[in-house]
Amino acid sequence: MLPPRNPDETLKARGAAHRPAARFEPYQSVPEDDGWDTPPDERLLRTEITTERPRRIITRNQSPDVPFDRSVNPYRGCEHGCIYCFARPTHAYLGLSPGLDFETRITAKPEAPARLAEEIARPGYAVAPLAFGTNTDPYQPVEARLGIMRGCLEVLAAWNHPVSIVTRGRTILRDLDLIGAMAERGQVFVGVSLTTLDATLARQMEPRAPAPATRLGMIRALAGAGVRVRVMCAPMIPGLTDHEIEALLAAAREAGAATASMIPIRLPLEVAPLFRDWLDRHHPGKAAHVMSRIQAVRGGRDNDPRFGSRMRGEGVEAELLHQRFRLARKRLGYDTDSPPLDAARFGPPPRAGDQLALF
Repeated sequence: MLPPRNPDETLKARGAAHRPAARFEPYQSVPEDDGWDTPPDERLLRTEITTERPRRIITRNQSPDVPFDRSVNPYRGCEHGCIYCFARPTHAYLGLSPGLDFETRITAKPEAPARLAEEIARPGYAVAPLAFGTNTDPYQPVEARLGIMRGCLEVLAAWNHPVSIVTRGRTILRDLDLIGAMAERGQVFVGVSLTTLDATLARQMEPRAPAPATRLGMIRALAGAGVRVRVMCAPMIPGLTDHEIEALLAAAREAGAATASMIPIRLPLEVAPLFRDWLDRHHPGKAAHVMSRIQAVRGGRDNDPRFGSRMRGEGVEAELLHQRFRLARKRLGYDTDSPPLDAARFGPPPRAGDQLALF
């Protein structure tokens, strides 16, 4: 059950409309009018950026559902405000709401490049691809100003460290000089998330993310710079965007994407009620149908958290989605997989006074 929306907050380009209490919090606040007028310019809900200084920046995982064992997240929360974002529940660990707080109260880690350099320089470090964008987008709007992701890329490029990036943020094109050079050495892979070609629907679902045409332009620019790009049709939403599978793959292929993947929508924990509320606000006539289609691929529930099925879904409905995707991918000539990233050149960058190698 979502709390009532604060009528004193003006929401502009936000995915959520509520601030439900985090699941670990014993209390929840409800706004009440105290009779004092608030000046109109103070009612607009603005993004707040705070900083965190972590002791370590590389996160390890042993999930059988993902192809990497380590990742880096330069930010907590994401201003893109995608209503379906599976990372929203992580804000509960900060005592913040997975609703509006997730997209308006962002935590930046400006020391991430320094911590990253320290960790990969440790004697016992075993090199393997580092994944960025696995939780929140490293190229969300604030990155254009803070440049934390670029700092991390500079460290990895200097060490010849392989890296994979998942994003929908256009700021990635700012870093084409680094990413293009790493691509020449086979050390970088970029996934671009493309959920719909409908600009109106994208604006509703992903209010501060680039429009679909812009993301296709990102694919085109990255591919033109020699970067291997995967289009990620994720999340695929049954009853809302699944009719676009073939069109999405065709548009991305024309733009230069080499590989493609698809994941049915996941609605873990607090995301499910937020998504239901979004459907009621933007697509009331489709809300019940969309939720029934989602439940058809999730064993009758809003979400299935089990390893092995959470990324694929299950049942006839899920298999039909994957079959359509596989057939379209094959017909359009996508590669089924990407070659492994090159980790053989990994090593410390040269320093002033170092003796040059003979071979």
